[in-house]
Amino acid sequence: MRSMPDADATDARLLLALTDDPRASVMALSQRLGLARNTVQSRLARLEGNGVLGPLDQRVRPEALGYRLGAYMSVQVAQRGLAEVSDALAQLPEVLEVTGLSGATDLLVHVVATDADHLWRITEAVLAIPGVQRVDTALAMRRFVDRRLAPLLERAAGPAAD
Repeated sequence: MRSMPDADATDARLLLALTDDPRASVMALSQRLGLARNTVQSRLARLEGNGVLGPLDQRVRPEALGYRLGAYMSVQVAQRGLAEVSDALAQLPEVLEVTGLSGATDLLVHVVATDADHLWRITEAVLAIPGVQRVDTALAMRRFVDRRLAPLLERAAGPAAD
């Protein structure tokens, strides 16, 4: 993960406003936050340029594309092969995220599949990657808390101005 500058309270307020209304115009954000339009525009450009704002495709739910089965794979890798295995995993469209871990598991891989047979084929593809030593798969049964950042943004934004 690359290092990025911290967002200040104004950035957090701007990001919260975008969370509430992702399609808000710069002018609407400016009016809502009581900031000059140029200030909002330059902050948005900086947040995008610094990687603070992630790709829009992260908002699309895989279920809408027919990938109703989610799973997490714990992958053990020959230590000198982490970069090559990660690169190979990135080539599989069903791999949504790969996270390096400390401990017995080297990589946690979030995958999606259309059904159990498709998940089997994905597992076979992962096992066929040179350097992969072992894969354990756990099905995602239910999501209880969606990925969220609003509570962190609210904390960073500080008390609401009245």
